[in-house]
Amino acid sequence: MNLELFIAKRLITGKEHKISISAPIIKIAIAAIAIGIVMMLIAIATGVGLKQKIREKVAAFNGHIQISNFDNNTSEVSVVPVSLEQEFYPKFKDVDGISHVQAIATKGGIIRTEDTFEGMLAKGVGQDYNWNVFEEFIIDGRLPDYSKNLNDEVLVSRIMADRLQLTVGDSFFSFFLKDGDASKVPNTRKFNIVGIYDSGFEEFDTTYVFVDIRHLQRMNRWKADEIGTFEVFLEDFDELEEKSNEIYGKTLSSLDTQNIKTKYFRIFEWISLFDFNIALIIGIMIIVGGINMITALLVLILERTQMIGVLKALGCENWSIRKVFLYNAAYLISIGLLWGNGIGLGLLYLQDKYRLFKFPNPEEYYIEYIPVHIDVPMILSLNLGVMLLCLLMLLLPSYIITKITPVKAIKFE
Repeated sequence: MNLELFIAKRLITGKEHKISISAPIIKIAIAAIAIGIVMMLIAIATGVGLKQKIREKVAAFNGHIQISNFDNNTSEVSVVPVSLEQEFYPKFKDVDGISHVQAIATKGGIIRTEDTFEGMLAKGVGQDYNWNVFEEFIIDGRLPDYSKNLNDEVLVSRIMADRLQLTVGDSFFSFFLKDGDASKVPNTRKFNIVGIYDSGFEEFDTTYVFVDIRHLQRMNRWKADEIGTFEVFLEDFDELEEKSNEIYGKTLSSLDTQNIKTKYFRIFEWISLFDFNIALIIGIMIIVGGINMITALLVLILERTQMIGVLKALGCENWSIRKVFLYNAAYLISIGLLWGNGIGLGLLYLQDKYRLFKFPNPEEYYIEYIPVHIDVPMILSLNLGVMLLCLLMLLLPSYIITKITPVKAIKFE
C-alpha cells in the first residue's frame, strides 16, 4: 500500500476540509489553474491557427516552392519560358513529401472599362491547377474551367471587381505589351468574369487575375509545352527549407528554386513573432498558477500542522509527509486542468464552428475571423507540462515541513 497516497486521499475526501480555513484558498488556486490553462489553450490555438492560415494563403497564390528559369529577372512576370518536359513533372518522384506540381505563367496587363482602368498580373493556369485551396475564397460565381478548349473565363478578386464596377457575368477588355515593347500595338483580350474571390490578402487580391494559360502562351509566342514557372506544394510545411534544397539539387542547372519564406520573408518574420507571444503567455500563466498553488500548499500545511507532528512522532520521514501534500496539490491541479480544458476547448470549438470573434482590422491579419487550430498532442503536452512545472514549484515550499518539530506541532492550535 502507498501510505502517502492513502493519507492524501483521506484528506481529499474528508468533509472537514470543505468548511476549513483553506477552502476558499483552494478554490482560488483551482480557479487560477483553470483560467491559466484556458488562456494558454486560446493563445496556442489562435496563434498556430493564424500562422497556418497566413501560410496557406501565401502558398495558395505561389505554391510552397517555385521552380523557374535561372536568370536575373526579379519581377513577377514570366519572361523566359521553361519546358514542360521535365523529369519532375507532373509527378516529382525523386523527392518525398511533395503533394502536387503545377505549371503556371504570369504576364502584366491593364484592364480597361468605359469608366476606369486597373493594372493587373494575369496568372495563366491550366488543367493541372489545384483549385481546392481557392474554393473557400469564392464569394460569388464559380471557379473557371480550363480543362477543355481555350476559353475566356477569368477569376477576379472582390477588390478589383469593386474598383472596376464589375460583377459575375460581365466582360472586360485587357491589354498586354508585346515582348515588353511599348511602341508595338498591344495584345488585346476580352475576358468574361465567372467568379469573384476574396482571400483577405490585399497584396495578392489587388494584383492577380486568373486566366487560361494558353492565352499567355499565344501572346508570348510560346509553344504549347512552354510555361513560366512550376509551383510545388509540400505535404509538411515544416520541411520547407529541407525540401527546397533537395529540389534544387534534383533539377537542372538551368533552373532555380525559391521558397515562399525567402520570397515573402517579411511576412514570415512577422508571423514568427507569434511563437514568442505564445511562449510569453504560457510562462506568465504558469507563474501565476504556480504562485497560487504555493499559497494553497502553505495554507494546507499550516492547517495540518498537528497531523504533521503526529506523523513525525510515529516515525514518518520528512519526504514521506511532503509527498502527502504534493499528492494533494496534484489532485487540486488536476481539478483545475479539468475545468480549464473543458472551458477552453469548448470556446475554441465554438470559435472554429461559428467564427464568433472577428478581427477589428482584418486587413492587418489577412483574415476576417480569428482562426483556431486544435492539436491533440499539443494539448496533452501542455497539460503534462503545467502539471510537472507546478509540482516542481511546490517542492521548495513543501520543504517547510522539515522544520516542523513533533512536540511543537502536536501542541499547535
